[in-house]
Amino acid sequence: MEPSDRPMRRKRSILGLAGWLAVTFAVSAFGALFTPGGGGGGWYATLPKPAWTPPGWVFGPVWTLLYILIAVAAWLVWRARGSLQAAAPPLAPWAVQLLLNGLWSLLFFGLYLVVPAFVEILVLWFAILATVIAFWRVRPLAGALLLPYLAWVAFAAALNGAIALAL
Repeated sequence: MEPSDRPMRRKRSILGLAGWLAVTFAVSAFGALFTPGGGGGGWYATLPKPAWTPPGWVFGPVWTLLYILIAVAAWLVWRARGSLQAAAPPLAPWAVQLLLNGLWSLLFFGLYLVVPAFVEILVLWFAILATVIAFWRVRPLAGALLLPYLAWVAFAAALNGAIALAL
């Protein structure tokens, strides 16, 4: 690589990260339309929740951090592969899990479908696991960055399941 290529590569990398963040936070924004703060609050407050339910203020910061990790992980895989086309195979499960992530908010908070949302979040968990594996094979750090997300979705699934059982 020529020294004169470095600024262009750096600019491409920064723009790439911004793109991955934009895509990820677009899904976050879609999901937020249905969450307690975005319109699903009154209904959620009435649900029977287990004693281990975190206070509402925890969810925003946790999800913000997780969405950043999700985007950075995709960016690392994209950079490692050198192009979107070359990164497409490991990014396919990433795209699926991201769509499922947004769908869960619609099902649970938007449509009040607690049991279907529980089934969907289990599928989401497996999609995240597939993404962790695919990313790990390309860049272990990218896979590792998704482990907190996998753990949080497992917790969210347990919470969703407990609410479903209590109804």
